[in-house]
Parts: sequence; structure tokens; C-alpha cells
Amino acid sequence: MKTTIHKAESRGFANHGWLQANHSFSFANYYNPEKLHFGALRVLNDDVIAPKMGFGTHPHDNMEIITIPLGGELKHRDSMHNEWQSVLPGEVQIMSAGKGIQHSEINGSANQHLSLFQIWIIPNKQNVEPRYDQKTFLEENRKNKLQTLVTSIDENHEGSLKIHQDAILSRIDLDKNQVFKYHLKSKKHGVYVMIIHGNVAINDNTLKTRDAIGVSQTEDFTIKTLNNSQLLFIEVPMLEL
Repeated sequence: MKTTIHKAESRGFANHGWLQANHSFSFANYYNPEKLHFGALRVLNDDVIAPKMGFGTHPHDNMEIITIPLGGELKHRDSMHNEWQSVLPGEVQIMSAGKGIQHSEINGSANQHLSLFQIWIIPNKQNVEPRYDQKTFLEENRKNKLQTLVTSIDENHEGSLKIHQDAILSRIDLDKNQVFKYHLKSKKHGVYVMIIHGNVAINDNTLKTRDAIGVSQTEDFTIKTLNNSQLLFIEVPMLEL
């Protein structure tokens, strides 16, 4: 088993006033040659956005973009639907940029900060028709059990959002002193585990809130919780870029 530890404080940090951004991988003005990607996972940004602020209209192409609001209200508008759409905590949003799309993202609240994860995954198909979707995932359905959020559009997995990559995104909320075994899809896959909140031990590594570990070259691994913990799993093919 191969592991890569990314401590929370080792992430790239950018303070734009209206935006506080932590970058797990090289992004914008943050560049670390040892943190370019984890397999097909290219970006994991942990953002806090001030009330009524956000990202104006900007383009994307050939990227699978997943947004997970953690607090507040995200409002999204794109060139496929010229109307603002709200995305709330408990929901997940996906956008396949494909052959090209323009979109805007703002904090929909006048008085509350917006916090979210934004994830970019390199697609396995180029120049597809852009597509958008969002879905609600109930908190009780990840209590001490794995809740699948996103899977490949080529697989018949009911209840999950779909992207153009052989990836699996999932969450679990574990009570203190639980032992959970995660099984990878194949030995060609790796999984990037973000500790959303809590304190866990993985392969003799103790990880706290916003720490992360990349695990590959194994069929499974065990997680032990030292406190109540919320985890995000991003399982992707281990591409060499």
C-alpha cells in the first residue's frame, strides 16, 4: 500500500478578502511540483466566500467539476441555463464542462458566509456535450455507512450523480471508536480521503480535521475513528500526467 499525507496546514492558502481558499493541489497562484494531482483528481479547493460575493462568469472545458456546499447557499448560473440555481448543504452539484461552458458562482446570502469543497476531475472523454445536475443526499443515509455521491456515467449505479470518469465520490459520518474498511474498485485506482471533520487513524497515521491521505496500490484499508468523524472519499484512476 502506498500512502501520501497532506496535512491541513500544508495546503496552499490564498486570502482574497472576499475569498479564503485552501488548495490541496496546485491552483491559480499556488504551485507545488509535488502537489499537481492525485491520479485523475486535479483540484480540491476548500473555499469560504463572503456574503454576496463570488466568481463572475468564466469558462471551463474538458473537466468534471463537483461542488459540495458545507454551509450557506451557493448560487450557480451557466450558459446552458441562464437562470440562478441554488445549491444548499446536503446537495451535490456536478458539471461536465466538455467542449466548453461559461458559468458564474456566488454566495446567495446577504449575511452568511458560504463554505464549500470544489473538486475537479480529469475526464476520460474529450469535448463531450456540457451537462449539469444536482441532487440531495440525506445525512441519515451516511450514518456509519458509505453514501455514494458520484459515479461514472458509463455505470448503471442508481441514485448517484454521473461524470465522465471511472471515479467514485462518497461520504461517511462515523461515530467515535468505529472501525470501517474501505474497498477500492481496483488496484488501478487510488482514493484521496479528506477528513471533513474529526480525528481518525489510517495505516498508523493520525489525521485531524482537513488533513487528507491518498491511498493506492491496495485492495482495501481500515479507518479507526478517535472522535466522531466525517470523511469524503474521492476514488479515481491513478493516471500519470
